[in-house]
Amino acid sequence: IKIDNAILKRFEQKTRKQKASKKISCRILIVCEGEKTEPNYFKKFKLISNNSFTYEVHCEGCGEGTMKVVNTAIDLAKKTELSSQPYDSVWAVFDKDNFADFNAAIEKAENNNINVAWSNEAFELWYLYHFHNRTTQMSRNDYKKAISDAVNSTGKWPKKQPYEYKKEDENNYNIMNTYGNIRNAIRWAKQQHLTFTDKNYSNQNPCTTVYKLALQLLNEDKDLIDAV
Repeated sequence: IKIDNAILKRFEQKTRKQKASKKISCRILIVCEGEKTEPNYFKKFKLISNNSFTYEVHCEGCGEGTMKVVNTAIDLAKKTELSSQPYDSVWAVFDKDNFADFNAAIEKAENNNINVAWSNEAFELWYLYHFHNRTTQMSRNDYKKAISDAVNSTGKWPKKQPYEYKKEDENNYNIMNTYGNIRNAIRWAKQQHLTFTDKNYSNQNPCTTVYKLALQLLNEDKDLIDAV
């Protein structure tokens, strides 16, 4: 599999910048479909550090479709497998959109030990779960208004102009966690995910597994901690 040169260049630059003296207990790689929306969000998670466990997170935006994201994640994971700093957890993050290979991409990722934080229909479903327990289908075109209304309905938005959701806003992590609640998002997203028992992921709407990645970034994935 050939990685896009721009992605590989960014990846190698970040690797070179690592401090040799920094002790890393757990390394996580996140490869995202979007170049800005998802990376902007995940990069805002504070790196968790204590006396016994330290996380290091690399986040790459592909700007490509589902299978490209998975292939890139597989290749970057293999690139470090035999190095002194292999990844302990690798994630592919993508939406259903209109991709016909959505199910196939998830299955390929799972067959290659790549975790998947997928959303049907859009990543913004994860944002909405910070405010509401969404259990009915919604078009991706409706998420902007739904998130905007959710923030404004809290009555806490400080600016004179009503809040309007912007997909690539670098402050989306702070906005969702200031006016919404990530604990509710994890609980409601997991609850909805567990209502589905088959593997026809493209029909599981609404649904997102981003909560699983969030738990890792919050240092609350016991399986990962025990494995490392």
